[in-house]
Formats: sequence, C-alpha cells, structure tokens
Amino acid sequence: MVKLSVIVPFYNVQQYAPDTLKSLRANARQDFEFILVDDCSRDGTPEILEHAEQELPGAVLVRHEQNGGLATARNTGIDRARGEYLTFLDGDDWLAPGHFPRLVAAIEELGCDFVRTDHVQCTGRARSLHRVPHGRRGVVMNPRDAILPADRSTSVDYAYAWAGVYHRRLVDRGLLHFTHGLRTAEDRPWIWKLHREADSFATVGLLGVYYRRGVASSLTQIGDVRQLDFIRAFDQVIEETARDPEADKLLPKAVRTYCAVMAHHLGSIERFEPAVARQLRSMSSAALKRLPQDVLAQVMESMDPQRADRLRRVKRRPLTGRTVAA
Repeated sequence: MVKLSVIVPFYNVQQYAPDTLKSLRANARQDFEFILVDDCSRDGTPEILEHAEQELPGAVLVRHEQNGGLATARNTGIDRARGEYLTFLDGDDWLAPGHFPRLVAAIEELGCDFVRTDHVQCTGRARSLHRVPHGRRGVVMNPRDAILPADRSTSVDYAYAWAGVYHRRLVDRGLLHFTHGLRTAEDRPWIWKLHREADSFATVGLLGVYYRRGVASSLTQIGDVRQLDFIRAFDQVIEETARDPEADKLLPKAVRTYCAVMAHHLGSIERFEPAVARQLRSMSSAALKRLPQDVLAQVMESMDPQRADRLRRVKRRPLTGRTVAA
C-alpha cells in the first residue's frame, strides 16, 4: 500500500527542477510515490525528468501532450495517485529533508481530513516565514469554523495546496480536484470548497516547504491574459458559496477577498499588456455588477478608502458588446 502520493507538476523549470528533485530524494520512503507531471515543457525539463524517473525511488513520470496549466496538471496527478494520503509540490520549489515523513506522522496522529502547515517564502536570497492564519495548532476542528471573520486573514486566504497533506477520502468525495483549465488562482475555489465541505482539519507548525517567489516564468510575474483567470476563479467561489446553507454568513468574506484581489490587480495595472489592461477593467466592471449588491456595498464601506475608490471607478464603466465576461 502506498502511504503518500506527492504530485509535482513541471513546466519549463530546467533551472530549478534539479533542486526540487534532489529534495524529493531526501524525502523518499519505500511507501511513498512521486508523480512527476511534465506539462508539455519546451526547455530541458523533459530530459531532467526522464533521468529522475530512473534515479528517484518511487518516481512515476506522466507527460502531457499539450500544456494544460497547473490545475490540470495537478488533476492528472490526483487521478494517478494510489496513496492513502496526497500532497503537492511545485516544480520550482523544494523541501527540507524528512519533511514528508513528519507530515504523514502528523496527519496520522491527528486523524483528520487534512492538515495545513507553515512555509518559507524565498525571494532571491531573502527568506521569510509565512504561517497559516489560524491560531490553534495541533487541534482538530471543523474547517467551516476557520473561514471567518470576514475582515481578517483566515485559512481560506492561505491558498497554497502544497502547504499541507490530504486524506484520500477527500478525493473519493470529489473535494480535492481543481477546476480544469484555471491558469491562475486555481487554489482559491479549491481551498474554499475544502473548508466548506470537509469534516475536519488541523494546522501544525511544521516547516519544510520552501516556496520560490519571483520566478520569471511564474504567472504571478507575467502580465498576460492568463492572469485574468482570477475572475473566473472567484466567480466560482461566489457561486458555490451563494448555494451554501450559511451563505448569508459566508458571502461577505468571499466578496471581500474577491474585491481585495481585484483591487490589487487594478492597482498594478501597468504591468499588464495594454490590451490585457483594458480587458481587466472591463471584466472587473462586469464582475462587480454580478456580485450581490447589498453585500458589495457593505464590503466597500469597510475597505481601505483608496482600494474602495479604485473599485467604484471601475464599476461605473459602462458595459459594451466588447466586454468579455469571465
């Protein structure tokens, strides 16, 4: 029986993949498998992964014939996974030695659906510790209780799939797959669904994931049309949360987070290509008009005035036949 399946998508990361794979070797165990998904890389990544398939204990190499994006690559790995537990790593990040054995020991001791962990963010040579925004450590709780309050950072804002480990029963219940084709913000609908529908979770203070920030090939650094998928991602969060029995309580948090992310992108609009910037404004205007207006009004009143004004200005834009919906 495979105890842990580790799903690692790779796309054009030949500069970083050797470090990622080296760290996986330092986490190998006889009952672990590493599902390496090559998302149709066009650089030297496929050759690196072919070598790893032979050298890394438990490696399973899967190739995409077409680039599908991170969400689709993770789904490919989930479908191939055989483990009692599943976790993720991105192809340009790395791990501390022995992190995965400690992670499995933690979830087995706690006996919950999923466990969330802290991580280290690495920007160049700088290192910073990022903690799960949930104060109670090592205590099994209802995930719904960690969504609120609306005006503070909570567990649904810590949307990193690789910062944790997940029991296979979440796959069986349809809670672990990502929305196919989302090219950015793919973790947002995913983390909200987990917290709304899973039965139990806990946070632990394990540090072992090193998240490489500021990689030139990362979508967070590229101002092209793929970045606009955040609108489709958050539309899904709003739509699914609106159907929840506790929608009245949860929607203010979902709308506030959506508005905060939208204001962030509008505030740095100069990094987008001109045509994409125009599309961002049009799609943001349409999205704001689709939100429940009573909840949106309350959120705007409680937001930072500068960000709220930015959103009000874009909301006033008239919709035209050229407006592209999310």
